[in-house]
Amino acid sequence: MKRFFSSLLTVLALVILLMIWIKLPWFAVLGIAIVIALWLLATRSGRLAREATKLGIAGLPQRWGASSVIVIGIAGVVGVLVAMLAMGEGFKATLDKTGDDSTAILLRAGSQAETNSVITRDQTPLIAALPGIVRAADGKALVSPELSQVVNLVSRNDGSDVNVQFRGVGPQGWAIRPQIKIVQGRKFNPGLREIVIGKGAQTQFRDMEVGKQLKLANQQWTIVGVFEAKDSHDSELWTDADVLGPSYQRQAFQSVTVKLAGKSGFKQLKAALAGDPRLKLDVATTRDYYGKQSEGLTKLIKILGSVIGAIMAIGAVFGALNSMYAAVAGRAREIATLRALGFRGLPVVTAVMLETMLLALLGGVLGALIAWLVFNGYTVSTLGNNFSQVVFQFKVSPELAWTGLKWALGIGLVGGLFPALRAARLPVTEALRAA
Repeated sequence: MKRFFSSLLTVLALVILLMIWIKLPWFAVLGIAIVIALWLLATRSGRLAREATKLGIAGLPQRWGASSVIVIGIAGVVGVLVAMLAMGEGFKATLDKTGDDSTAILLRAGSQAETNSVITRDQTPLIAALPGIVRAADGKALVSPELSQVVNLVSRNDGSDVNVQFRGVGPQGWAIRPQIKIVQGRKFNPGLREIVIGKGAQTQFRDMEVGKQLKLANQQWTIVGVFEAKDSHDSELWTDADVLGPSYQRQAFQSVTVKLAGKSGFKQLKAALAGDPRLKLDVATTRDYYGKQSEGLTKLIKILGSVIGAIMAIGAVFGALNSMYAAVAGRAREIATLRALGFRGLPVVTAVMLETMLLALLGGVLGALIAWLVFNGYTVSTLGNNFSQVVFQFKVSPELAWTGLKWALGIGLVGGLFPALRAARLPVTEALRAA
């Protein structure tokens, strides 16, 4: 029973030490590295540790089997962790790029997304008359009343049914979003059952070629163009809102997107909405709105990635422990000789730790490199807040690679600590006799 509790406490200590290390900011890790480097260069015990480390590293080719266990195990942890976090980072980046501070979206008061919002047709002229909205050369406000209908399409990858957002936009929808460009075909003509599709939708879903017809709402719709937005709109199908509404028996709109007049436009619009009892609507910049749409999934992916990474990291820690304990046992005579020559406990501990950290660093770099080569830019789709697919790309950023390296170094730190302490406490006579 004592052995069980001792093992349990050891595991808890290892996990706590690993979590503390991972939470350290980059400058703290850099500071620790600088202090260790100065100690290795400027002190007698540091120079002894440096020489002992050289001996250990020189012997790594003779222990390539045990060393590769550490490197490959840690590379697997880092690769999986970085890949999962890259999925959340890519999803968040796609939605963050969708909005900006020059446009705003209006929803029914209390609505969190377009799917549960209703804006009646008699409210749209009132919105267009509010201050803070840009006017075109003809005096018309840049206001786009819009509908969002979820339709079923077929995934190109596995043939499964997926939900896709079919957006009806107003005549000013293109002017409000000048970043959206037609890359193939043309825009839809108002009043006709014509569709333009996002570039992401074309790559992820079947039958998305220009000229093809889709049967939606028991009616035939013709695809006339492909647009590129480089944001979440790339996942959508677009048509005229006045055609989409009657096709799905929708009398009202769900959102209104507007172009704001300068930096003060949002404040003016928000104040005007608050002062008009006929318009019980919420307004937010599109940057804030789409940023909130990504929060839930991004947080979930981070939690799942951390949990899975922690479970794998514990396995990698024990792999490193076994390998380093075996390495210490195999080098008992060498370590005892160093101790007899005057190498005290601290240089020996440091030498074993630095050797393990070097192997962990190699594993971390390998894992991050594999994640970048395999997953960076990889296009997938997942369900967003509007219950429709959002097409996005995995994004392996330098920050995620650094996170992976911190996990690798943390595993090396924990995995080398106890074998290093054992090496430092190894009695010289006992080690020589055993050897």
